Amino acid sequence: MEAIMRTRIRLLTRLGFLSVLAVLGQGPASADELPSKGVTPYMTHFVFRPVQSLDIAGLGKAVLLEAVGTTENMKGEKMLDKMSARCNALSVDSGPKKYIDGACVLADADGDMIFSTFDTRDVDPAQPEFKCGTHIITGGTGKYKGITGREPFACNAMPNLAGAGGYTAMDIPHTTTWEIKPAS
Repeated sequence: MEAIMRTRIRLLTRLGFLSVLAVLGQGPASADELPSKGVTPYMTHFVFRPVQSLDIAGLGKAVLLEAVGTTENMKGEKMLDKMSARCNALSVDSGPKKYIDGACVLADADGDMIFSTFDTRDVDPAQPEFKCGTHIITGGTGKYKGITGREPFACNAMPNLAGAGGYTAMDIPHTTTWEIKPAS
């Protein structure tokens, strides 16, 4: 009888310990959840690589660009922080037309992604410090599924990279207004 009681006490003690672990294990997971909407200032540190170009003297130039880099949330928050960034763009300079259009993908450590397009002709007059253009967030995967938003941005040129190839660097600060709507 005494052995049965000891076995039951050990079993109940273990179950109690496992219950405490289960409850404690839920804390960080819920703390990492993203809010459903927000305004996030972040910086993308980019290196631009010219992939191909058309250059006709006196008429115009079009350059296909690839940009790669990382993001940094300027408030130290999780949203849009420490993500990889990759963009493809077309830079056009012909007569009165001078613009860059493209699309970008941001990916976090979990492999979840945010997709956006951008246009350097779409400048928000209400935010004159972001005079380089605007990203339009069109969707995402994983925790970002259902995300939409707008990201006015500035273009802060950095020194060109050494060596051949025409590589350039730029810091791109954004102020992103975003919302994640639940899937219907």
